[in-house]
Amino acid sequence: MTAAAVFTPAQRRRRIVRGLLHAMVATALLTALYFTLPLDRLNSVPVGVSLSVALLVLLGVSIWQIRAITRNAHPGVRAIEALATTGPLFLLLFAVSYFLLAQDDPANFNTHTLTRTDALYFTVTVFATVGFGDITATSQVARRLVTGQMILDLLVLGLGVRVFVGAVQRGRQQQGPDRDAADADRS
Repeated sequence: MTAAAVFTPAQRRRRIVRGLLHAMVATALLTALYFTLPLDRLNSVPVGVSLSVALLVLLGVSIWQIRAITRNAHPGVRAIEALATTGPLFLLLFAVSYFLLAQDDPANFNTHTLTRTDALYFTVTVFATVGFGDITATSQVARRLVTGQMILDLLVLGLGVRVFVGAVQRGRQQQGPDRDAADADRS
């Protein structure tokens, strides 16, 4: 691998700002898609099948992001961008699943039919382990899905973050100690 570019502090700040803007745009785009996609067309597909396919897509995106982190001149900034894409994508996949499950049978949850906002809210409260109790899974299918999300939440928070941090470290190691010393001299 060739030596990584050494940026001035001003160039580094611009790169960080650009990375944060990319992260915000990615999150906004994913959220807009969640609220606008015609999810009613997925009613004929079992929720378990659609969620399994979505999680495989998420795994593919994560692998692609990890490779991008290790090859980037600033792997730490690239990791922030990657997390800002994969984190919301993970949550939105479950929000879609809960929304579809509620559309399939309103008795899956203790409220009437979940709106997209309700489903996203429920997903985030489960992820944050807050569990206010205003929306609860009442059917066995919904409870299994929520349990699956809780287990994956723990994996994402533990193993997932560790993998991204490891990718940043590998990216920095591939660039060599010369870059770290040059960056320290410029700071």
